[in-house]
Amino acid sequence: MHKLFDEKINDILFVIIFPFLLLFMAYYGFESSYVDMKMWEKAPDFMFSSVYAYRVIPNYLSVHISEIFTEIVNGFPGLKVFLLKHGTLFYHSVFIVNSFFFVLSSVLLSLIFKLNPSAFFKDIKIRRIVHLLAVFLIVITQYVPTNCDVIAVFFYLFGILFTLRYFHYKKLSDFLLLFALILISTFVRETSCLNIAFFAALFVNIKKIDLTYAREIIFLVAAFLIPYLGLKYFIPQNASFAEGVYLVKNFTSPFNLSGLFFGVIGLYFAFTLCTSDQKNILKKYLLFSSPYILMIAFVGIFWETRLFIPLLLTSFVIASHEFKKYQITS
Repeated sequence: MHKLFDEKINDILFVIIFPFLLLFMAYYGFESSYVDMKMWEKAPDFMFSSVYAYRVIPNYLSVHISEIFTEIVNGFPGLKVFLLKHGTLFYHSVFIVNSFFFVLSSVLLSLIFKLNPSAFFKDIKIRRIVHLLAVFLIVITQYVPTNCDVIAVFFYLFGILFTLRYFHYKKLSDFLLLFALILISTFVRETSCLNIAFFAALFVNIKKIDLTYAREIIFLVAAFLIPYLGLKYFIPQNASFAEGVYLVKNFTSPFNLSGLFFGVIGLYFAFTLCTSDQKNILKKYLLFSSPYILMIAFVGIFWETRLFIPLLLTSFVIASHEFKKYQITS
């Protein structure tokens, strides 16, 4: 009983408190030189124009949590004075939302790493080292603080968990939850499409024509396209596809090239942790994720390394998982 209690305490310290402290230091220990969010008094207008207007759920939370937080703090003048010394109330509210979903993402990572781990990852020390690395990568890429990326990571990891459960159990409930999750998370960010890529990597045999899971994939594609196209229709923007084309800058700017190398080396590191079967799954995942990767190259900015985080997290998940047999390791 005492050992079980110690394990629970260690899980709370490692999975919840330590990641929160890392994010806290990132938001308040040093300031981003990329986005001056700390000085924003309210949600800026660009959040409701161009491609940012389609981040419906994050924008809604940014506005309303900020209003609620401001109303609460106004009742404590001393606290308000202290908080304003370290950023605007809007900045603090964004941190509250991001830290909430960040801690939940850490919990999901822990659950995923415990779900049928490979022989190498059965050692709790190994799992915790990789967990720490994954959490640290999310934190360090917050030098581009946004109101949507951490929320998108949470939904994406939730989708990975349901996909793995469906892979082992073949329960319709897990698939329906995955379907609903993709539907909802498309209102957060287009990262939701990567859940389809992960599902296809596990269930599609690219060496021969196999339509066994074609119906499931069609349903998941529909779960993404319906809200995606609906948002484009109901929230028309002058630049609804992207802010601009950055292909040349991505391959000429030293900052953007360093961001690209960060993503490539990170994926290579995870690739070296994989067994032969895991490498095949990771290759398929990257193949099915190629539209997302190409979009990063054309209309994203490599220096915003947060864009590579879903790919890196998935590579760690694949490297940690045993796909041949099922068991739970505590």
